[in-house]
Amino acid sequence: MRHPSLTARRVAAAAVSLVVAAGAAACGPEDSDVKGPNADSAPHKGGTLTVLNSTPQQNFDPARLYTSGGGNVPSLVFRTLTTRNRANGADGSQVVPDLATDTGRPNQDATVWTYTLKQGLTYEDGTPITSADIKYGIERSFAPELSGGAPYLRDWLVGAADYQGPYKDKKGLSSIETPDDRTIVFHLNKPEGEFPYLATQTQFAPVPKSKDTGAKYEEHPVSSGPYKVVKNENDGEHLILERNPHWSGATDAERKAYPDTIDVQSGLDSSVINQRLSASQGTDAAAVTTDTNLGPAELAKVTGDKDLAARVGTGHFGYTNYLAFNPTVKPFDDPKVRQAISYAIDRSSVINAAGGSALAEPATTFLPNQKSFGYTPYDLFPAGATGDPAKAEELLKEAGHPNGLTITLTHSNSKDFETSPEIATAVQDALKKAGITVKLQGLEDNDYSDKIHGVKTEPGFFLAHWGADWPSGGPFLAPIFDGRQIVKDGTNFNSGLLDDTSVNDEIDAINKLTDLDAAAERWGALDQKIAEQALVVPLFHPVYKRLYGKDVKNIVISDWTGVLDISQVAVK
Repeated sequence: MRHPSLTARRVAAAAVSLVVAAGAAACGPEDSDVKGPNADSAPHKGGTLTVLNSTPQQNFDPARLYTSGGGNVPSLVFRTLTTRNRANGADGSQVVPDLATDTGRPNQDATVWTYTLKQGLTYEDGTPITSADIKYGIERSFAPELSGGAPYLRDWLVGAADYQGPYKDKKGLSSIETPDDRTIVFHLNKPEGEFPYLATQTQFAPVPKSKDTGAKYEEHPVSSGPYKVVKNENDGEHLILERNPHWSGATDAERKAYPDTIDVQSGLDSSVINQRLSASQGTDAAAVTTDTNLGPAELAKVTGDKDLAARVGTGHFGYTNYLAFNPTVKPFDDPKVRQAISYAIDRSSVINAAGGSALAEPATTFLPNQKSFGYTPYDLFPAGATGDPAKAEELLKEAGHPNGLTITLTHSNSKDFETSPEIATAVQDALKKAGITVKLQGLEDNDYSDKIHGVKTEPGFFLAHWGADWPSGGPFLAPIFDGRQIVKDGTNFNSGLLDDTSVNDEIDAINKLTDLDAAAERWGALDQKIAEQALVVPLFHPVYKRLYGKDVKNIVISDWTGVLDISQVAVK
């Protein structure tokens, strides 16, 4: 799931405001062993949980959703072959079985993955869920009229590159086999040891062919999870979910399904959301948000109030804000210039511009500082907390710029505390101390995105960010540094235009590994190797701070999503 901003293109709470969060359902209150910041009393079933969001839950069709780990609200309705572990912190970065009995059984080179469905799985109408339904759900995600989901399946499945979905091609994909009602087999173009992560996305939710209404399916998708849709107004602006009577916690170890009803209200201003959660009056006492963070001013107010401070959930998502170089543009074609800027950066001032140390953590690695990504600490161009302008000036002289130089930094005009004018100004001030004059080029968000993601228009120096589709180094490093993913006539993320055979080969080698811990170590080593080329300057990793109502219990925030998991929440 990439960054939310990019995700509208793809995920977001960030957007992430990050759009990543969770599911619902499973055992009853007596079975809950989840501990969290507000787990001071045993959770119980009943009541209504209200979700206050700024962004509507649009395209509520499993084929069209771009989620990580199954999403937050979507995971209440759509179960998938695998899902994220619903646990706090690092434990929540693990992939676990959902509809399947395990996380998948690969062949020797991880090009064939086999899954067996659990027994007793049913839809909201009591009819059984079959492997053919999962195959059909995946195939319909290829239909042009149902676009929007993650792109991996088109690249990974044999024969899927030009497939147009079951409405146009009723033969379906031969690379997905269903030898019986409980078995499904996937044939891939190349080894993919992280296929279990992909199988958490909603495209792997079952869809009964007889109930498929095409583009209208989102109005009443057939539930395989603990809740069913009873109202969907204005394309997800107002969703009401009620219990699915045929869901059974006996087949679902992840979702708790404590509330009777989930009322999702969207299209709200972020300040209004935080005001309502702060006041916690009426139904807002049993309310949460899945997409609205506390800003610096709001956080300062909350921190000074003991009762409010006790109702703030803190989360970390695999996400990095950084400076990007285009080495085809002078003077950034010179590694010493790129290194000089790396040494000159003042991360303390950047973090202050991002809202302070409570909302941002300094980054010297491109990979997020979480074990599942393969985080390996390094600082190849140590700037300290406030920069090393003397070292930067020394490198500039070696590069033939004894009197400094003048460059342009492109940024977004959006007030997002990430690629915004505040961050750009902090970079400008730091580089000035090293004799580098930075001119700022601020663009409106759409223009900014188009410019930095076009090979022909990409500036030499700009602010950027990246979030992971799942908690691993693969979806973090490959899109940014795999030369084969350079897109010359479309949206390109390999801003450094790196096409290094040794890097590409190592990505392929790691993708063959089905031991995810071993893979993580290799991703960390590759991160450090790539960093030697100084194609990016990591700045900071965001920290997510979100309020919840006073009657909300059982708070779980995993490192997979970084936000409160509504599948675990109970209300008074």
